[in-house]
Amino acid sequence: MNILLWILQGFGALLYGASGVMKVFMFDKVSGDVPSFGALPRGVWTALGLIELVCVVGLIVPGATHWQPMLTVAAATVLALESLVFIGVHVKYREIPPIIMSSVLGLLMAFVAYGRLVLQPLF
Repeated sequence: MNILLWILQGFGALLYGASGVMKVFMFDKVSGDVPSFGALPRGVWTALGLIELVCVVGLIVPGATHWQPMLTVAAATVLALESLVFIGVHVKYREIPPIIMSSVLGLLMAFVAYGRLVLQPLF
C-alpha cells in the first residue's frame, strides 16, 4: 500500500505541478484555448495555481523528510477539494474531458489523503 500511495503522490505532484505552472506562469498563453478560463478572474486562477504548487510540495516533502507528515494529508485534501471547484467550472462550460480528468484526480487525491491518514500513515 505504501508503494501505491507514493506512486499516486508522485503522479499527482507531476500533474498538479504542471497545472499550477500553467495557471501561474503561462495563463495568457493558454487561456485563449480554454473557454472555462473566462469563468473566474485571472487573480483567482493565479491563486489556485499557487495553491496547487504549494500542495505539490506538501505531497512529497513531508513524507520524504519525515517532517510534519500530516501536511501530506492536508495537501491531498486541499487538492481533492480544489478539484470540486474545477468540476463546477467545467460543468458550466460543458467541457466533458476536463470534468472527467478533474473527477479522477480529485478521487485519487482523496484516496491519498485517506490512505496516508488511515491505511498507511507516514508517521
